[in-house]
Amino acid sequence: MNLSDWIEENRSMFVELSNEIWGYAELGYKEFSSSKTLEDALEEAGFKLERGVAGIPTAFAASYGNAEGPVIGILGEYDALPGLSQDCVPYRKPLESGAPGHGCGHNMLGVAGIASVMAVKQAIDSGEVKGRIIYYGCPAEEGGAGKAFMAKAGIFDGVDICLTWHPDTFNSVPYTNFLANYRVIFRFYGKTAHAAMDPFNGRSALDAVELMNVGVNYLREHMIPDARVHYVITKGGIAPNVVPDFAESLYSVRAPRTDQLDALFERVQDIAKGAALMTGTEVEIKVISGMSNMLVNETINEMLQAKMEEIGAPKFSAEEHAFAQELSKSIPPESLENSAYVYGLDAKDVAELKKLVLFEDILPPFKSEIVMPGSTDVGDVSWVAPTGQILTACWALGSPGHSWQIVAQGKMGIGQRGMLYAGKVMAASALEFMKNDKAREKAVAEFKQKRAAAKYVSPIPEGTKPPLDI
Repeated sequence: MNLSDWIEENRSMFVELSNEIWGYAELGYKEFSSSKTLEDALEEAGFKLERGVAGIPTAFAASYGNAEGPVIGILGEYDALPGLSQDCVPYRKPLESGAPGHGCGHNMLGVAGIASVMAVKQAIDSGEVKGRIIYYGCPAEEGGAGKAFMAKAGIFDGVDICLTWHPDTFNSVPYTNFLANYRVIFRFYGKTAHAAMDPFNGRSALDAVELMNVGVNYLREHMIPDARVHYVITKGGIAPNVVPDFAESLYSVRAPRTDQLDALFERVQDIAKGAALMTGTEVEIKVISGMSNMLVNETINEMLQAKMEEIGAPKFSAEEHAFAQELSKSIPPESLENSAYVYGLDAKDVAELKKLVLFEDILPPFKSEIVMPGSTDVGDVSWVAPTGQILTACWALGSPGHSWQIVAQGKMGIGQRGMLYAGKVMAASALEFMKNDKAREKAVAEFKQKRAAAKYVSPIPEGTKPPLDI
């Protein structure tokens, strides 16, 4: 059975689902309409639904197949980003000022996974293959670490192979690592006072926050180059003439490996304690989420690369090229150069790509020690089950991450072609792993070997619950 043909024949269903999720644009752990829409579509198709898994109302698992045979998991996301509301036009036009928007393409990410599992269902029904396909509805990838909480709860246990994807500007299979990550709240408690009459009786929690930020900024020179630390002040007082007795900051601490992350986080915590000591305040440190680095599985990646090349990259229409051309006027010219290195592209490659606005080819495998300057909770799944992912071209070249330009392309042909291509590649790869015992066993053996060689501890501290109220 040609699963790609089946997905193409049903493209309107998947495009409509993606557009519906695009319209909801719900933030992490608040994706109630988005998750229900996907759950309903899978249930109507005959999948068995388990809702609210891992104690998360918007997380779910939908399975189909028989008890005998391998179990293949497909990951899906559907959370949006704050402040990125945007119409489907190639210039800045918010639908609602300050509202969320799908600035990372997760409206497409979740639906491509649904296309793939529904396609594999056809092969199971026809008797072509035995086994089970499971779609995992994973909320709050953007800082909420939904998959990490799901992994810690054992949701992915027993899966032979997990596959996923992400929208991008290129079609490729990434071999690169991603940064392990902690998201942490620092709360400082001081003593209020009249800022003019008796400031000497006050103890400023805001001073503590600011001193901590200064200390962390001096730390940057003395941490490994691939590490990252960023922060925002979420609460800093209510009036300048009142010494703030409470202030709060939100930090993201990242490093290539979890052991490096733990060491860096210890230093950040020491700085926070030092800031409290300097200001006569007290500090409360609360880890709200954590993500692991990626355990790359080359066996799965080789299969995904083969299927990408077998199916072939999609070609964009003249209308889509025109949209991308207009949109590219708002993209900084250095945007492509700044990110090209993670794909193994050099200055000559970039010069050639600058003649294009949309990528219609497939990049060759690029194996390196480069670390992607971002984090993903797919990493936590990769330590539980053999996991692979692909990137497909859904955006104009150079489109900056987490931007209105990405939102605009998520509800039209550019994004939709890449979405359906991802669904086809994952479906073909899932089917092959269900049929090909040798390939599947090789992927599992590689996973076990690499996992045994590296110490893994979940980045989610014991007793930490999903931050449903973020």
